Amino acid sequence: MSKIRTKICGFTRAEDAAEAARLGVDAVGLVFYEKSRRFVSAAQAQAVVRALPPFVSVVALFVNETEAVIRQILQQLPVDIIQFHGDESPEFCRRFDRPYIKAVRVRHTQDMLDAAVLYADARAVLFDAHVAGEYGGTGHSFDWRMLPDDLNSHWILSGGLTPDNTAEAVRTTGAKAVDISSGVESAPGVKCPQKMAAFLAAVRQMEKGAR
Repeated sequence: MSKIRTKICGFTRAEDAAEAARLGVDAVGLVFYEKSRRFVSAAQAQAVVRALPPFVSVVALFVNETEAVIRQILQQLPVDIIQFHGDESPEFCRRFDRPYIKAVRVRHTQDMLDAAVLYADARAVLFDAHVAGEYGGTGHSFDWRMLPDDLNSHWILSGGLTPDNTAEAVRTTGAKAVDISSGVESAPGVKCPQKMAAFLAAVRQMEKGAR
């Protein structure tokens, strides 16, 4: 199996991000959504980014945020990719001249097919579980069997992943990119080094074709 890209989302502490980078994660996610238990201020985010070595991507996550606030964060932080995790339109996502990921809260297969068309210029669409009133980080997964076979776009598997089920998730879906948050935490926003290591080890095993 080819390389599987990994993102760990919801960092609030610089030391956790540094450890994730040491373990080999491809991208770290910073949540700029005030209702999230993993919300970071610009100052916290800057400390996290300073702890990262070169070539680890920084993803800034927003949920139905205003254009002004997003642009303010982009001025304060070296963001590589924007992740829109709310109900943002394709037109809104394109305003920032920055690669972006669009999250989709999955209820039906058609949700994924529609998103692939609507956000065709996204770096990827991210499939997360639909939980009423919540925008990610819930620890819930959706039925992976709903993934369509003919999805002609880059996509990321998210929602309810843990070190224990990541290999099964990749095996079932054929995912080439996975995104985890609560599944590697000891508390909201506090990442567990052992869980992060186990998650990344599970991904590496799948790359090698281990069963």
